[in-house]
Amino acid sequence: MEFQEDLDTGRKHSKKKSRSKQKKASTGKEYTIIAYCFVGIFLALIGYLVYFNVELRDEYANSPYNSKRQGTYQERVTKGKILASDGDILASTEKDSEGNEYRQYPYKNVFAHVVGYSDKGTSGLEQVMNSQLLTSHANVAEQVQKEFQNEKNVGDNVYTTLDTKLQQTAFDALGDRKGAVVVMEPDTGKILAMVSKPDFNPNTISDDWDQINADAGSSILVNRATQGQYPPGSTFKIVTALAYWRQNNTFDNFSFDCVGEVENGGYTIHCYHNTVHGHEDFASAFAHSCNSAFAQIGVDLDRSEYVDTVKGLLFNSQLPIDLPYRKCNFGLEANSADALTMQTAIGQGDTLVSPMYMAMLTSAVANGGNLMTPYLVEKIESYTGTAVKSYTPKIYKKLMTAQEASKLTELMTGVVEKGTGSALSGRGYTAAGKTGTAEHGDASSTTPHAWFVGFSNVEDPDIVVSVIAEESGSGSEVAVPIAQKIFDAYYNN
Repeated sequence: MEFQEDLDTGRKHSKKKSRSKQKKASTGKEYTIIAYCFVGIFLALIGYLVYFNVELRDEYANSPYNSKRQGTYQERVTKGKILASDGDILASTEKDSEGNEYRQYPYKNVFAHVVGYSDKGTSGLEQVMNSQLLTSHANVAEQVQKEFQNEKNVGDNVYTTLDTKLQQTAFDALGDRKGAVVVMEPDTGKILAMVSKPDFNPNTISDDWDQINADAGSSILVNRATQGQYPPGSTFKIVTALAYWRQNNTFDNFSFDCVGEVENGGYTIHCYHNTVHGHEDFASAFAHSCNSAFAQIGVDLDRSEYVDTVKGLLFNSQLPIDLPYRKCNFGLEANSADALTMQTAIGQGDTLVSPMYMAMLTSAVANGGNLMTPYLVEKIESYTGTAVKSYTPKIYKKLMTAQEASKLTELMTGVVEKGTGSALSGRGYTAAGKTGTAEHGDASSTTPHAWFVGFSNVEDPDIVVSVIAEESGSGSEVAVPIAQKIFDAYYNN
């Protein structure tokens, strides 16, 4: 009996020790998990700090909401210069007779929107690169000496990709028309020119501020190149042609008899000036910009696949642009009515684009389907010429295959050789493009916008030009001559 009691007591003691060990093991596991969690959180925090300093620092530093920090920089550093690719000064800091600093813009209105202003806030590159311009990489000993002497250090200089000759040419060619011009290299993404009108003089922005803002309808401060939203008109037929190719894998079987208009579902589309184009294949319908043919193409396409093609070209998406911009808008859906589909296929309806976007799309065609990331800054140097940072070309996204880009290039070459862009033929360089005449507002009482997008030296493209001239008429009559002057200037260096 006593033995049984001792045995039971031993069992209880053994169970108690086992439970104690299990409890300790369980507690040890919990501590280990908690430790790992803290380590994970710590590593995540370190990772975010690295990401912030590499990717987001300049964005936050340049934010208009961070004006206090920027003001502190300005108290200690004289803002650096903004220069063109050839070294021409586009913006610099000068002093008046009383020693007060001010920004000077030698080209006045010519670079107004892309370089921007730095009084009454900042815009353009003055805003985007503000942190870099107010950072000094001068010799450390020099910086320390100036700190002790209570003198300002000199900020770094920003060298842009902008070409003064092409910028001036685009500015002059657009003339007094409202609109925008973008010129870029398709194989690098370098932006060589960016013009928006109406414009302003950044040297007198403070004096002109009230007058500029009193004329709200003109939107003078809006950079139409990146923030403008326009119906693309027939330039959108590039997209519709791509959708057709993807669904049919050939243009050879297309045939259409144009009588100047086409009707589907009780809705009628007219060709420009009701022109009767007669019998057409796909290439001639594209070259002549036949609205009737492309409206019918839109109706015949598989609507769901059509929508997928368009959205794959960055419509309704973020764009890789450093300057403030507005997204492209595309409203067609798989179940949309024939009327909207017909309008959309010819670049009307709910579709809206910016000149910058059209330059990007055209660059992808010219560059074998690859869209390069557009950029405006080539390098940053200290004021003594020491390299601080350089920017190199990089692919943003492949928008189409090389074969698709080649087929679109053939169509766009036909526009110049025997279509609405024929004014660009026979000028010592080859060109490919697409014109557009975009209706807007009340079409019966407004003059259409004139569009042209295209590129030169077709076999090995040099530059892409995107032009819109608001309320100016047809693309072939107005936008093509503007583009021609830019192409001519590029090859007449």
